This record gives sequence, structure tokens and C-alpha cells, in this order.
Amino acid sequence: MARKTPKTSLKSPKFNTARALRAADQHLVGTYRRPKVVFVRGKGCYLYDAQGKAYLDFLGGIAVNALGYSHPALVRVIRREAARAIHLSNLFHNPFQGPLATKLAEWSGLGRVFFTNSGTEAIEGALKLARAFTKKNAAAGAKPKTRFLALENSFHGRTFGAVSITYPAKYREPFEPLVPGAEFVRFNDVADLERKFDDTVCAIVLETIQGEGGIYPVSEAFWQRARQLATQHGAVLIADEIQCGLGRTGRKFAYQRFSAKPDVVTVAKPLAGGLPLGAFIAGEEYAAALTPGIHGTTFGGGPLVCAAALEFLRVVEKEKLLENIKARSEELQAGLKKLQPRFDFIREIRGEGLILGLDLAIEGAPIAEEALRRGLIINCTHEHILRFLPPFNIRSQDVREFLKKLEIALEKAPKKEWKPAETGHTQQNLKFEEAAHAQVSAAAR
Repeated sequence: MARKTPKTSLKSPKFNTARALRAADQHLVGTYRRPKVVFVRGKGCYLYDAQGKAYLDFLGGIAVNALGYSHPALVRVIRREAARAIHLSNLFHNPFQGPLATKLAEWSGLGRVFFTNSGTEAIEGALKLARAFTKKNAAAGAKPKTRFLALENSFHGRTFGAVSITYPAKYREPFEPLVPGAEFVRFNDVADLERKFDDTVCAIVLETIQGEGGIYPVSEAFWQRARQLATQHGAVLIADEIQCGLGRTGRKFAYQRFSAKPDVVTVAKPLAGGLPLGAFIAGEEYAAALTPGIHGTTFGGGPLVCAAALEFLRVVEKEKLLENIKARSEELQAGLKKLQPRFDFIREIRGEGLILGLDLAIEGAPIAEEALRRGLIINCTHEHILRFLPPFNIRSQDVREFLKKLEIALEKAPKKEWKPAETGHTQQNLKFEEAAHAQVSAAAR
């Protein structure tokens, strides 16, 4: 007789906001500057604090909650699998890893998948794969390829390998010396790429659209030349799509706007609908460099998270969310363009799909804070760029509400001209931004 799945209680615990904040102040490591808000639940595109106030979420857990909150299909799968097996060792198969790998191979056009717990672990695995691949394929007596090229303004994660190819000095300097062999190429500068790419390079790593860096897309010319040089020198082209991939641009992957594929792509954030899951996806010949015992993970790709990820991808396809992303993006960008003449401190609108940025000539943090007070969650990166990463299933009415609340925040927030601080990393960012704006202006001409 089949064993019945036990029923679970939906009764919510009572929250004491003051106690939660006090405990956080006393015992959490101080790596975040958080507002004094405690969120206790979410539904659709909204979060609710302990007092019941609703907030329209246009940050999506930093691109994680791509189906919003409490999506019934995800909740159903998570409840089902939590009652079966939350974790199984990777020494054995589980029912969902293989099917999920098949679906990711289908979406990406690449053949093999390794599951991780996070995006930074996916990057670490991709870097190890690149070293292993180039060592395996080196000619007899040849000097090993060990250098990594990354782009200025990049952000790839917090572990030692990932932070070694992350450009802003503020992320790297406190932890130096880092993994040796990393060098940065000027963003979208083909000539600089050609100068730095030689037979010592084992991989070039780039975000198809830089997210944390302020929503800067890689150009077609730069991508194609990186592809050519990687092939010419026997190196690996790694696309970091942890933030911009898995549908966010209105394509399954952001690199699919180019004609050439990467050799490896890293994914994470939305993959399991809010549960921690990442992966690197590699072409067959590249994946073959990783043999049994050479790389592994305890938690990556467990049955619960893989089942949730399969359901996330199924919902994206069934509910035609790629089409919704494109339609809502058009509405968002049209609305932002209407706001631009009203606020002369809006310098530029960037991005595609539902990864958009508003570049300001003033500090962005006061606007994000004012938006939060008015029930809208957005984010400021690089001190003056507002970043919008809403769920894939937002509606036209959500876009209208967002634009209305953003307009009020832009109007009411205190205005303070953005002036880069006299620090190395801020001046470094300014130099990048000046060059990036020059490229945008040249493209417009």
C-alpha cells in the first residue's frame, strides 16, 4: 500500500520585528547595509513586511525570484519533494538531475551540465574546467596555458577564483594575493582584446550583459572577436549568464542574440525559482576534461532543488513568459523614456528584456530609499545606477504601478550630484564609465 504524503500546516509564526532586528545587529556579520524592514512573506510580485505593508518588488531577490513569490506550481513541487527526499548524495542518481541537465542542454545548445549551489561556485568550476581542458589538450612539451582574461567592470562572485576575475578593486584588494594569472580587458575594446589574447590564455570570461556593473551589454563585434581568438588559441570562451540568462532578456540565453556560442555558460540565480542552485553547462569536448574524482560537490543538484528547477523551466515555457518579458520590457522602456525629459539627471536607459538600468547624474541611493518608503523595491549599483530586475510574470498593471511610484521617488527624493570619491576603485569605475558612454555615443552616431 502506497504511503500517504503527510499534510503540512500553513499556519504562519508570529514575528517580532524589533527582536529580529536586534538579533541581527548583535550576531550577524556586518557585510550588508540593510533598511529597518523585515519581510515575512511574498505573493506574486509583492513582498509584505511584518506590519502587512505591501511592496512591489522590481528587484526580484536580485534576479532570483523570476516567478515572483509563492507561485503555486513551484510551491506544489517543493512540498511534494520535501516529503520525499530533500537531499541525496551525488554518489547516487536522483530522479531529477538527468532530466534537468537534458532541458538545460536543450535550452543552451551545449551538451553537459555540472550542478553547483551558487553562481560563484559555477564560475569556480568553469575556471577549473578551462585549466583542465587546456592542460589536457596541450602539445607535448608546450608551456601550460594558465591566464584568464576578464573584462573591466566585471563581477563574477566572491570566492577566490571568482573575485580574482572581478574588476572593481574594492572587491579584490582586501583579499590579495588572489589567484594569479588574471588580466582585465577594456570593455568592448576589440583592439585591447587582441593585444592581451595570446597562447598563454586558457579562458576569457565575460558577462553577456554586466549586471552588478550597471547593465552594460557586450557588443556583437567584441563577442565575435573573442570567439575567434578563443578558437585560434585553443582557449575556452566562458559566458557568465548568472544574472542575465535563463530568459531574463526574452531569450533563453542572452548570448543567443549572437551567431556564435560560448564553450561554457554559467547559470544560477533564477534556476530553482528561489532555492539555491547553479550550474555550468559545457560543450562535450570541454566537459570531457573533467573526469571522475577531479571535481565534485556535496549539495549541488539535490532532488528538491532540481525538481523545482525543472518546474521553473516548464512554467517559463508553458506560460510563454519569454513573450511576456519582451512585451513588458517594451512598456517599461517606453515609460522610462517618457520620464527622461522630466528629470534632466537621467543620463541613459540601458538593457533589454527585464534587466534594465537607469544611469543618473545624481546619487541613486536616496531614490531607492524613497521608493522603498512608497512601497517599491529597486536597487542602486555603482552609486548612481538604478537597477530593475522584476519577475518574468509581471503584468501591464505592475509596470504602470512601478512607473508611477518611480516617478514619485525621482521627484521627491533629495538630489545630490554624484561625484566619485577620491578612492582608487571609484576612479577606476569612473574611467570605465566614461569609456562606455563614449562607445554608446559613437554607436548612436
